[in-house]
Amino acid sequence: MTKKRQDSIPAGKVKRASKFLSTGFKVGGNYVKHYAKKATGGKATQESLDEANAEDIYGLLSELKGSVLKVAQMLSMEDQMLPMAYQERFALSQNRVPPLSGPLIKKTFMKYLGKKPSEIFDHFSAEAKYAASIGQVHKASIGDENYAVKIQYPGVADSIQSDLKIARPLAAKLLNLSLKDLDYYVKEVESKLIEETDYVQELSQGIYISQKCNHLDGVVFPEFKKDLSSEKILVMEWLEGPSLKDYIEKNKGTDRAGADQIGQALWNFYNYQVHQLGIVHADPHPGNFVITSKGDLGVLDFGCTKEIPEHFYNSFFALINQEVLDNDEMLEKYLIELEIIRKNDTADTKKYLIEVYREIIGMVAEPIIAGRFDFSDRSYFEKINNTGQALSKDKKLKKIGTARGSRHAIYINRTYFGLYRLLHMLGATVDTTTFINKTEISEA
Repeated sequence: MTKKRQDSIPAGKVKRASKFLSTGFKVGGNYVKHYAKKATGGKATQESLDEANAEDIYGLLSELKGSVLKVAQMLSMEDQMLPMAYQERFALSQNRVPPLSGPLIKKTFMKYLGKKPSEIFDHFSAEAKYAASIGQVHKASIGDENYAVKIQYPGVADSIQSDLKIARPLAAKLLNLSLKDLDYYVKEVESKLIEETDYVQELSQGIYISQKCNHLDGVVFPEFKKDLSSEKILVMEWLEGPSLKDYIEKNKGTDRAGADQIGQALWNFYNYQVHQLGIVHADPHPGNFVITSKGDLGVLDFGCTKEIPEHFYNSFFALINQEVLDNDEMLEKYLIELEIIRKNDTADTKKYLIEVYREIIGMVAEPIIAGRFDFSDRSYFEKINNTGQALSKDKKLKKIGTARGSRHAIYINRTYFGLYRLLHMLGATVDTTTFINKTEISEA
């Protein structure tokens, strides 16, 4: 089935704001219909309301593309952030967004490379192989060499700040956060989204990480074509194979050895970066990986990386140590350094936060402390999910305030929760001691 193509993307604050306003009216209408049905005795479930709202909101995001669609992609990876209807609809943003039309593609090539695709490549697929939040990917070739050509959507970088500002009320409503709490994190997200639109930087990051990690067993990287790339077009070697998502859907439960091999490669790839390089590929969703015919993990996207400051690293990973978790004084010290506990908090608040974070950190650190962990364990993830649900409704925590924690934790938490989720989807058992220097951590 041919995907519907998009001939233009709304540009400018007024046009994009009007799209948000129009969708706001649609969502408001859905609420009116919902409550009218309930008032007249009809069947009106929260699930049906969520489905209607999710469809309208996703329609808006897929048309606007860019930062707002990227945030939707991020939220679709978080099981406890949104109702299921939103998760399922927003998950489409991972690689199934309506692609751009041919004329827009040619226009982008002429603007940034001065040539049409046909003047650069022997063959260039008119149909996008993947279309996601920031750009879309086409397959091309020169002679016997196949390439992935990533083309950024027009206007994405210019609209990030205004889009996030316009989307604040909608995001706060979906996430059940106050605007003040939401704004606490927006700057870090905004800076990373701006970085993701710089393909020159992504090329540099991709070359750096692939060179530093090319010794890892079971992990392969594409070669980048610097001479064919620009700030809005990125060309790299085409890695053949199904996406990690497609691999999981086809093989889950039938190839345990393969799942364990891929899971170990994922674990090693991420933890080598975090603990040895101090920088990490911070976008662990299944559309960013392929599985080659040899069963290797191919890494595709390097747009979102996070440098980890040494002071943050030392405090954050000190919490893995069971001795720290069992000692109130030590735990409080690191929670203060991580900006979770504030020095002016009352003794009661400090005590409560220590109890809450001891439970949270203990669960998250469990696979690492165990040394070897079966991520197919459904009960482990149910425990995390149930705890998350309970804490989201905790009146005492709401009173204390939700906007706590270092901004550096946003993408590190996202990386590890995303990694855990991928390993759970695979049903993999992995050695979790690799590349974690426990001596340094225990002495932190």
